[in-house]
Amino acid sequence: MAYEEVKALTFDVFGTVVDWRTSVAREAARIGRAAGIDADWEALADRWRAGYQPSMARVRSGDLPWTNFDDLHRISLVESLADLGISGFNDAALDDLNRAWRKLDAWPDSVAGLTRLKARFVVATLSNGNVSQLVDIAKNANLPWDVILSAELMRHYKPDPESTWGPPNSWVSPPIKS
Repeated sequence: MAYEEVKALTFDVFGTVVDWRTSVAREAARIGRAAGIDADWEALADRWRAGYQPSMARVRSGDLPWTNFDDLHRISLVESLADLGISGFNDAALDDLNRAWRKLDAWPDSVAGLTRLKARFVVATLSNGNVSQLVDIAKNANLPWDVILSAELMRHYKPDPESTWGPPNSWVSPPIKS
């Protein structure tokens, strides 16, 4: 495909456009303080994120039915806290902590870069995050998406071929005839 034919650009979100580690650790520290719990919140963020691929593998293998990212994160959160020996959160605090993945900050150059690209292209997510989660992240971080594409829509996680929304070039529109 020639450059002139490119109409849209898709972006991974977690780690590429937003800083999940700092954002999640910050929210965990805030919620931990409120609950009177002290822990290594960066270690929790790292351990929690380490559950990302294994949790999707459970869906792919059929061990879990299709499960959106909010629910996979909740499962991984409970496992991560247990692995790190962190206890004392009630269910409401766990739910609040799980929402940390909806409050992610953009990398310092993300908004300006996406805004600049948006002047020429449609800019879209192509993420394993669920739609409502990606909307919340966009609002929190002022991300200028034109379209939010989520694995939730295809019920397959990247890099499954089914998560690509069709064969290569399927999004290229034919020329409009006058």
